[in-house]
Amino acid sequence: MKRIDADFFTPLTIIGMMSGTSLDGLDLALCDFWKDEDKFNYKIIQTQTFAYPQELTQRLRALFDSHALEFCQTEVEFSSFAAQCVNRFLEKAEKKPHYMASHGHTVFHQPEKGLTKQIGSGAILAAQTGISTICDFRTGDVALGGQGAPLVPIGDALLFSEYDACLNLGGISNISFENINNRTAYDISLCNILLNYLAEQRGFSYDKNGALAQKGTIHADLLENLNRPDYFLQSGAKSIGFELFANYYKPLLDRFSISVEDKLRTVCEHIATQIKVVLNGYCRDNRDNRDSRDSRDNRNKGLVRVLVTGGGAKNRFLIDLIQEKTETQIIIPEEQLIDFKEALVFAFLGYLRVFETNNCLHSVTGALKDSCGGAIYL
Repeated sequence: MKRIDADFFTPLTIIGMMSGTSLDGLDLALCDFWKDEDKFNYKIIQTQTFAYPQELTQRLRALFDSHALEFCQTEVEFSSFAAQCVNRFLEKAEKKPHYMASHGHTVFHQPEKGLTKQIGSGAILAAQTGISTICDFRTGDVALGGQGAPLVPIGDALLFSEYDACLNLGGISNISFENINNRTAYDISLCNILLNYLAEQRGFSYDKNGALAQKGTIHADLLENLNRPDYFLQSGAKSIGFELFANYYKPLLDRFSISVEDKLRTVCEHIATQIKVVLNGYCRDNRDNRDSRDSRDNRNKGLVRVLVTGGGAKNRFLIDLIQEKTETQIIIPEEQLIDFKEALVFAFLGYLRVFETNNCLHSVTGALKDSCGGAIYL
């Protein structure tokens, strides 16, 4: 497919592809983007999540400790699987995409060493789907000294500016907000990686509505250890990789001889506590500078409005904990946006890349400058 000769005012149709650290599936979102005056607009046309085959899931989980050849072979397998999903996804689509933007699947993320790796070959995706593919969004920012993450905040700023903050509860929880005219964002803590790991020990892929956690009791010693990593004391640009789970949290959870329910309850407390620190700090720092927003419910007038998406937004118990601990108005959108906001935003990152416009903010990542990330395979 040839590159499109267009401008921002011409709608482009792009597929966003997202694979999260919790391995709950491959998310695809077919979206239109266009610009009116100074505002970017989007329309989600079609979405779908494809579950990973069990064998592929096991191989992806094992990549962290795999040999080089196995790593490369798994990337080919993952890329071909993703291409097959795209082809099936488009069989009944009302329109065909101009481009595809793929986040890939993160295996290693150690930006302090100049290292980040998301598998998912753009060459294979483009060859097997016939769609020009944009991928590898992170490495350019890391080369500029940045964290290479999070990348979603520019989408939050340009597509969801009506909210004071955007909180994503995925495998890792992260926050994005406007802070004195600069977008600020960072990873807060591990989230569904921990919860799903424990739920699987009870035979479930996840803890639906936090029902198992709700039956448990907080274990003080475990909670203290969950909150112990120096990461929570760091300020400025920062991000979390799977390494934190593999090297610290998994051994920690395995070491405690308490019920799975007690572990889940304690982990929920940990997640909500770390989010509380961030959100209440934001409320405190911005209360005098932020314009109060009207609300249909006058009791919420002036409260910080937080859009919450990602799989954790469906965990009613966790959401209630966060609401109880924070001075905010928690807003849970429609299910499609909960599940596919990150895929939507990666499609938007691809849209910006097509027009060679910066799609990575140094105020978020700590890089030397804003940059336009993504390699294009035609």
